[in-house]
Amino acid sequence: MVYMKKFTIALLGAIFVALIACSIQSISADHESDEGIFKDKSEVNLVTTQDSDYQVYLQAVLRNGDGQLINVTENTKTAAYIPHEITDYVFDTLMGKKEIVIIDNMKYEKVQYTFSPTLEQRWIGMYPIFEEVPIKIKVEGLAKDEVFNVTKDHALWKIHYCADFSSIGHGGLQCIPIFQVLVPTITLEPGDVVTHQWTILRVMN
Repeated sequence: MVYMKKFTIALLGAIFVALIACSIQSISADHESDEGIFKDKSEVNLVTTQDSDYQVYLQAVLRNGDGQLINVTENTKTAAYIPHEITDYVFDTLMGKKEIVIIDNMKYEKVQYTFSPTLEQRWIGMYPIFEEVPIKIKVEGLAKDEVFNVTKDHALWKIHYCADFSSIGHGGLQCIPIFQVLVPTITLEPGDVVTHQWTILRVMN
């Protein structure tokens, strides 16, 4: 089971500088209902992909600073996603080219999405596929020494959608995890590079 922790970014002296950019079409939701994006003021609705229209797979490829392959891990448990039209929106418009595949006599739309998070993104656990307002992560002071010199374990990877949800009662910029998976824990050095290779299937109606 994949659990969603309260999405509050806290990083010692980390400062987020948001530069206003173009707005996007707002996405309506039944606020704080079983069918809405959010289940309360701080957490999103999440369900597992078991017996759902979605199947989510992640392969995380780890290389050192010289490009040498260190490790490849894959999710071994059922993934989780937000059961809302915003997930279909991300799948339909932000994840790239789709192809039709047939698995066990079931027809799916398939997308493959690759993302390599920065060291700062890894440290705070934010992996945006979309930013309504571009987010610049600035690390200063003691936090900078920690981020750039300390190894860190990772097991939970996500695809975030970052937007202003004030129209449905959640003011301010928030990054919500559209998809997330657990993989066996890997330890990353600051100079390591991890590449997420997502494969997501959605049942065709």
